[in-house]
Amino acid sequence: MYDSTVTASGTAAPPRRRRTWLRIFLTGFVLWVLTAAVTFLTGNPNLVPTLVLLGSFLVPVSFVVWAFGRRHSGEVTAELLFSTFVTGGVLGVLASSLLEAYLLSPSPGLFMGVGLIEEAAKLVALAFVTRRLTHKYARDGLILGAAVGFGFAAFESAGYAFTALFTESGLSLTQLVQTELLRGLLAPVGHGLWTAILGGVLFSASGRRHFAVTGRLLLAYLGVSLLHALWDSMHSIALTVTLLLTGTAYQFGLLEQGYQAQPTATQAALFTVLSWGELILVSLIGLAWLLVVRRRADREARSVWWHIPVTA
Repeated sequence: MYDSTVTASGTAAPPRRRRTWLRIFLTGFVLWVLTAAVTFLTGNPNLVPTLVLLGSFLVPVSFVVWAFGRRHSGEVTAELLFSTFVTGGVLGVLASSLLEAYLLSPSPGLFMGVGLIEEAAKLVALAFVTRRLTHKYARDGLILGAAVGFGFAAFESAGYAFTALFTESGLSLTQLVQTELLRGLLAPVGHGLWTAILGGVLFSASGRRHFAVTGRLLLAYLGVSLLHALWDSMHSIALTVTLLLTGTAYQFGLLEQGYQAQPTATQAALFTVLSWGELILVSLIGLAWLLVVRRRADREARSVWWHIPVTA
């Protein structure tokens, strides 16, 4: 992970961290842009899976590689991280899909139900794929939790991108590309962030060969689920606030009759500001929370006398 250079005096300079994650991101982004351009030019549907996979996995994989360079112990190997990303992500998506299909229905609490189910599914998936770890350091929990969250986000984004391809007027590559750009931009402050918080809290309270369910973990789970619900409901909240602040009697009348009211330019602008404002607020709360968990993890790391060495 490091490069060593020699100074003019012949002494070795401090090692320089390789930006592997940045090379992966830039290479993948160039390949995704090229794939998108060729797909638009040729209209070849065989390129669509490549476009979907590159766009959905580029940001999650880059962030997981970046996090891997900050692991605490040698137990967190590349093999374990890959298994956590893929297995944890797929198990989380499958469990969430099953539970949401059988337990949820349209209601005012729908988004909170989604948050509770998906965060629980990812937490259980994380515990399952890391159950054999001998030592459970909080910093490793942050990294492995992020791996599960980013794996979940990657597979979920692939599904959303594939769905966006199909519209009432036929196939829409523009919708697919827009969906991947938006979800790629927001990926670092979504599933990966929330599960990293849960992973850090879970590992900080757990012993060598067991996981501990504590009051702090329960509060973290409920808090992360609430952030998740607010994130998912941003459009509904922004729409409601916009109508309450600027709605006219005519628009409310149309809504009561089941018709869609045409927004004014002012309402459209306010809705956009409120939507992005909520996303930024939820993201800042999540990042601040992650920093608190990270500081706890750093204090734990300084108190450890011996680390498991990295195995070949």
